[in-house]
Amino acid sequence: HVSLLVPKAVICLVSALYRYELTTQIPYRVNIALPRNILRPRIDYPPLDVFWMSPKPYSSGIDEVTMDGLKVKIYSPEKTIADCFKFRRRIGEDLALEALKDYLRRPSVNIDLLLQYARVDRVDRLLIPYIRGLM
Repeated sequence: HVSLLVPKAVICLVSALYRYELTTQIPYRVNIALPRNILRPRIDYPPLDVFWMSPKPYSSGIDEVTMDGLKVKIYSPEKTIADCFKFRRRIGEDLALEALKDYLRRPSVNIDLLLQYARVDRVDRLLIPYIRGLM
């Protein structure tokens, strides 16, 4: 399990979207975030995509969930969507938009929290027009 092998890893992007049912894509690699000063983990399985982040974006929006009996760090849905826009060139802008649309269809959304994380990731100016257009 990634959380045992890489203790500082936080599940992010497509892997987190899948956990929150905010994408139709099935991740074939585990997306993890690590602080910038951490070296790439040397593990063979599962295959990883590593996204290095500076301190504030890395430490913001971390939730803990239990998966297979283990506590796992994962970004909240709002932080995950902000990260998708931050890393849209690596994961695809269409995936970021799909996640935002799916999130906004939910009965309980927290736009203020989403915008807070968008500011942390410095994508608030990019995200605001999409939110306005989709609401």
